Amino acid sequence: GAEVLFSVDCTKMKDYFLPEKRGFDCIYFNFPHCGRKAGVVKNRELLARFFHSSAEVLTEEGEVNVALCNGQGGTPADQPRREWHNSWQIVAVAAGAGFILSNVHPFKAETIHGYKCTGYRSQDKSFCVDGALNHIFTRSMPLSCFKPMICEIELESRKVSFQVPEVLVDKINRGFLEPKSNHPVRTIKEKFTADLSQAFPLQNIDYCLSLLHQSHLNEVCHSNIFWIILSPEETPSTEEMSNGMANAVLFSHVDFCRDTDKNGWVKAQEGCHISKQYCLRPSLLPFAQAIIKRGAFLPGTLHVLSGPVFRKCLITPYSMPVFHEMVFVCAVNRGTENSCIQMLVNNIKTSIHALHQTVSSFKLNIDLQEATSFKTTELNHFAAFESQLSKIQYFICMEIDTSGSCEKGSCVGIIRTARYELVSSELVVVFASLNLDLLAMLICGISDWRMLWTSDTRFLCQFPRGELRLFKSFSLYPPSYVHDVSFWVPDGEQLDEVAFHTIARQVSGEMVVSIELIDSFQQSETGRKSLCYRLTFQSCDKALSRQEVAGMQLLFRKEINRRLRVTLR
Repeated sequence: GAEVLFSVDCTKMKDYFLPEKRGFDCIYFNFPHCGRKAGVVKNRELLARFFHSSAEVLTEEGEVNVALCNGQGGTPADQPRREWHNSWQIVAVAAGAGFILSNVHPFKAETIHGYKCTGYRSQDKSFCVDGALNHIFTRSMPLSCFKPMICEIELESRKVSFQVPEVLVDKINRGFLEPKSNHPVRTIKEKFTADLSQAFPLQNIDYCLSLLHQSHLNEVCHSNIFWIILSPEETPSTEEMSNGMANAVLFSHVDFCRDTDKNGWVKAQEGCHISKQYCLRPSLLPFAQAIIKRGAFLPGTLHVLSGPVFRKCLITPYSMPVFHEMVFVCAVNRGTENSCIQMLVNNIKTSIHALHQTVSSFKLNIDLQEATSFKTTELNHFAAFESQLSKIQYFICMEIDTSGSCEKGSCVGIIRTARYELVSSELVVVFASLNLDLLAMLICGISDWRMLWTSDTRFLCQFPRGELRLFKSFSLYPPSYVHDVSFWVPDGEQLDEVAFHTIARQVSGEMVVSIELIDSFQQSETGRKSLCYRLTFQSCDKALSRQEVAGMQLLFRKEINRRLRVTLR
C-alpha cells in the first residue's frame, strides 16, 4: 500500500515526515506555480525553496522530477526557447541547492493513469501541456575545497619537499595509467602498446620517470612552466598535518632529469643544490633524450614512455594544464627514418581507427601534415608548446566529420627526428609524441577536458572494464555566469596572460571556461593602459550557483591585484 499525505508544503517537506521516513528515492513536482498571475521571479523563488527542501529528504542517489510547460525551463531542450531572463532558469535555481540536470524528456500526461492537468491561474481549468518537459535532477558532488598538498622526496640523502601548485592538487596523483584503472586514457595507451608491439620490438620505460625537471628547458616560455622550489622548510609542521591543513604525498626517490644543452641533449651535472629551482615536468621528451645520452638505448627497438605532464596555458575547452603524454623513440639507419615514420604513423592510425569504430559511426580522418604548412596561430596549445621544445617535422592531425562539439582538425601528435651521434653518425632517432587526453576526448565525444579529471563516479561508470563508449554527459545545460573585470596595467609592463588565466583557474577551481578581452584603451596623456576582460564561469560536472561565482569573482579581483600588481577600476 501507499501512504498519502495532503496539504504538504513543498518548501518545508522535512516538517511533514519523521527522520526515518525522509529517505525518498524520487520526488515529483508537476507544473509548480505560485498561482494566479505570478511572474517568473516568484516562480523561481518557489523552485529554489522546493529544491532546498528536497535536498533535506532525498537519498544520495535519489532524483527530483520537475515538469514545466514549454519554454518555462529556459534550457535548449525547450522549443521554442525563451530568453533566459524571461524563463524560470531551472538549472541555475536547482544548482543553488546542489542539484544538476541529468536528463530531460517530454512530459506525457496520457501515460499517467488518472492524471489531469488543472489549476490554470488557481482555477479549476486545464492548461496546455503540449511540448511540456520533465526535468530530472540528481545530486551534484560539492565544489572542491582543496587543502595545500606537500610532496616529500629524498634527494642526495636529504629529505626535502615542495608544495604542489593549487591548480594541480586534484590532478597530481590520480593514477589514470595504473594497471587497475578503467580510465579512457589508459585504454588508449594500452591499445597503442599492444598494436605497436606487433610491428616493433618494444620496451616500456615508465617506471623511472621523475615528476620534476631541474632548471629550464631551452626556448620554452618561462610563463608556461609550473616552477617548484625545493626546500626543507616547505615540509608542513606536525600541527598543520594533525589539523588537516596540508596533505602529504611521499616519494621515496626522485631521479631528477637534468637540464639540456643547446642541442637538446642532457647536460651532466654533479651534486644537487636544493636552493635551485625546479619545475614540474612539462614534457617527457627530456627523459627520452636522457635515456639516449646514457646509452641505455637499443637501436631498432621502440622505446615507450608515458605519464602526466604539466603546462600552464590559456583557458579553452581543449587547452589542458595537465595531460597524459605518450612518447615513442626509435633509432634507425640514416636514410630509413622516413620509412620508420610512415610505419609508426600507419600503426597509430590503425589503432585510433579501431578504437573509434567501437564508439561511433562518424567518419574519422587522420593526416600526417608537414610542420611547415602550419602557422603558429593555427596550432592548438599542445602543438604550439611542442614547437618550443625542438624542431618538429610532422603533425598528426585528427578530424571527426560531425556537427557535434568536438574540435575539428586537432593536432593530437607530433613527429621529430634528431641525430644519434653518441653511438654512430649513421643513426637517426625518431621521436613521436601523442596527447592521450585529447585523443580520449575526440574518440569518446568529450567536449571539455575537465570531465576527464572529474571525481564523479558517473564518468567512469560509462567505461566499464575500460571499454570506450560515446560519452553522455550527466550534467545537462549547466548554467553559466558572466563577470567583467577592468584594471590598469602597471606602467611600462605587459600583462602576463598565462599568469592571469592561471590565477582564474586557481581561485575558481577550474570553473572559468573562457576569458575574453572586450575592451582596451590607453591614455594619451599618461600612457597608462586599461584592459577589460569578460570571464565566463561554468562547471561541466558540478552544481554551480550564482552566489558561489560571485565569491570566486571577488577573490579573483583580490588575487590579480596582489600578484599581478594591477590597479582595479
